[in-house]
Amino acid sequence: MTEQGVRWTAEQVLALAPDAASRKAGGRLGGAGPWSQIGGSASGSVWGLCKGSGSTPYRTVVDLAGPAYKCSCPSRKFPCKHALGLLLLWSAEGVGEPGEAPDWAAQWLAERTAKAARPAAAAGGPADAEGARRRAERRAARIGAGVTELEQRLSDLLRAGLAGQERAGHAGWEETAARMVDAQAPGLAGRVRELGTIPSCGPGWPARMLEETALLHLLDRAWLGVEALPDGLAATVRSRVGLPASGEGEAVRDRWLVLAQYDSVSPDGRLTTRRIWLRGLGSGRPAMVLDFGPPGRPPGLALPVGLVLEAEVRFRPGSAGLRGDLGERFAAAAPCTEVPPGVSTGAALEAYGAALREDPWLESWPVVLGPVVPVPGELGWQLADAQGAYALPVPLTGAGSRSRGGLWQLAALSGGGPVTVFGECGHRGFTPLTAWRPDSIEPVPLV
Repeated sequence: MTEQGVRWTAEQVLALAPDAASRKAGGRLGGAGPWSQIGGSASGSVWGLCKGSGSTPYRTVVDLAGPAYKCSCPSRKFPCKHALGLLLLWSAEGVGEPGEAPDWAAQWLAERTAKAARPAAAAGGPADAEGARRRAERRAARIGAGVTELEQRLSDLLRAGLAGQERAGHAGWEETAARMVDAQAPGLAGRVRELGTIPSCGPGWPARMLEETALLHLLDRAWLGVEALPDGLAATVRSRVGLPASGEGEAVRDRWLVLAQYDSVSPDGRLTTRRIWLRGLGSGRPAMVLDFGPPGRPPGLALPVGLVLEAEVRFRPGSAGLRGDLGERFAAAAPCTEVPPGVSTGAALEAYGAALREDPWLESWPVVLGPVVPVPGELGWQLADAQGAYALPVPLTGAGSRSRGGLWQLAALSGGGPVTVFGECGHRGFTPLTAWRPDSIEPVPLV
């Protein structure tokens, strides 16, 4: 069941496909070309007409709460390729603003609403809840089988050694990723694809591949024992595997400072992800808000760095309490009148280490660092404590290192002196995203 207001990823949609052929066909229909009269409702349904081989378009409607599907095509597959294509459009925010459903969609949706409203006694008991439980059990069993298969693949990799991976290419890993999608574990599929690309990433790839293999093995073992884990960690494991978050998280109303914003594009170019970092000025709590855009169009949510929003953020279960959804806003955004306080490099590492206890697969943690001095060197850049003997390296890959322009901009801002820097602190170092000069409250984005 989907959580209202939560948009699925393309991988989560394709995990619903009954077979590989449906997944491929649904992917082809995930563009706006064959569709017309596309729409959706605020209550959680989408609809559209898809042009087929005949003169009459297929009428497709999806109730996201189930999810449940209705299509006039003759396919016996469930969901059909048209429903998958419509869901892919919805996941990439290609459905548009909420509106009124056409008669053919409204009738089916009304029938579902009426059926759900029947008294439990008349229906013979809570059938919907029982059906949801059975679907969850079937999906858990499929994921378990996929995890067992993946564990065997990882064991074969380590038994044969990593030396041959550079010549083997990533085709075998793509096949394994497809098997994880078939097992309805899109999170595992994404990690497997990333694992397959490591041998082509340059010097030092064996160490990185061994590291990622260990993390993937840890996730596999955690899934197999998820019922025995604490609630928070179990929610994190389910999210990492690719299951939609269940239940509602904590809602926090605060004045949220926008610390950074940057976009990344998926490897297949189909989806643009915008990551926005917030910090509650009252609570001090960090929040990561994600938004998505289809090919050729940026995500709809844009929050300029340095603005303060009085709003409610609802945090999702798991993932170290970091992922949140921006809710109701209570006042107009206004520029921040102060620089957020920074911490030392040692405190930044401690914060990341504490977060790893809640989410061992967390790549980084948001930290305001300062005062620090950016120092270029032969072995790379570092951010050194202004008072002390410690420093954090700046990784060669990451959000802030698409080019070295941001680092030189940071060096120019500092002029050799201390600055305050916000960024992502992880196991490879600190990626700077935003900086403040000592004599100014104006933030300077570095990405």
